[in-house]
Amino acid sequence: VLLVESGGGSVQAGGSLSLVCTFSGSYFSVSAWGWYRQAPGQVLGFVAAINRDGMPEYAPSVEDRFTISRDDTKNTVTLRMNSLKVEDTAKYYCAGFRGPTSRGATYWGQGTQVTVSS
Repeated sequence: VLLVESGGGSVQAGGSLSLVCTFSGSYFSVSAWGWYRQAPGQVLGFVAAINRDGMPEYAPSVEDRFTISRDDTKNTVTLRMNSLKVEDTAKYYCAGFRGPTSRGATYWGQGTQVTVSS
């Protein structure tokens, strides 16, 4: 399974960005797609996920600002990030899950940087 992220960049606080993950390969075992992030000096943290039924889940810190969606016709998962804060600055990784998201992801992209300035 290959995951490729795009859409990262720099934005001022309060702005918006969309991250897109394009997946390919033998992904039929994947039950959900999602995003993690890692800021410098911090551990990798769950951001959001969406399962095959389109049911989303979010980390509490983003649930009122970020929206995850999927387009199975394009093999993409999109993370729309609104009202960005400086603390959202991190490298964002697309992930594929083969079971409950609580067990962690099996497949990973290379990551894309998001930088939010004040």
